Amino acid sequence: MMTARHLLLLLLPPLFTLACCGPVAGPATNTTSPNVATVPTKQPAGGEQPPVNEQPNANTMTETPETPTAATTAKHEVATLGNGCFWCTEAVLEQLDGVSDVESGYTGGDVDNPTYEQICGGATEHAEVVKVTFDPAVISYESLLDWFFRSHDPTTLNRQGNDVGTQYRSAIFFHSKQQHQTALAFMDKIASNWENPIVTELVPAVKFWPAEAYHQDYFRNNQNQGYCRVVIKTKLAKLGLDDAPKK
Repeated sequence: MMTARHLLLLLLPPLFTLACCGPVAGPATNTTSPNVATVPTKQPAGGEQPPVNEQPNANTMTETPETPTAATTAKHEVATLGNGCFWCTEAVLEQLDGVSDVESGYTGGDVDNPTYEQICGGATEHAEVVKVTFDPAVISYESLLDWFFRSHDPTTLNRQGNDVGTQYRSAIFFHSKQQHQTALAFMDKIASNWENPIVTELVPAVKFWPAEAYHQDYFRNNQNQGYCRVVIKTKLAKLGLDDAPKK
């Protein structure tokens, strides 16, 4: 499916303001540290949606989840999250203390090494995601999930704002049993904050394919571009984060 963001990327980059990464909750009430988990504010009602999918989708890749050694090191852990436009997700999560790297990419599909054009067609079943490397001694996995849920609408199925398609689905790809249990417990805790059910997909992590180079550090490298100025900076401001990339 050709989305607004994809069409504008091809035709007229300065007009990215027509694309949308979805509504965001208000800024954190705790002003002493941006990494303290807080329950998101209530979102407006939307259409009726199915409940959270806790089982792997039959159309996703069938290889086994990445091993714990691939997801963790002595001081670092990996989280893989998708909540619509990965340009926005990257810009939010890279600002958090304890996050050392955020890489945009694709996962959960049935085509090896997919391209952005294939992803936008919607036929590969991949989701746009970010792979986050973080220090759990500084920021917990639950705190990452808090920022993840606060920065998008998890009740809209396969859609964030004007970005529509399975590639924009809300999804958590867990790398360990502990991540799985933490995500289940956190979603249960915040479920009542929306009038409609959370439809975030919760499935084991599979092969991650890095996105093309021009997608990496997109906000950092394109601060004056229309989409970055109007959409990303607005989202960062609503979340109480700096409207400039973290150095």
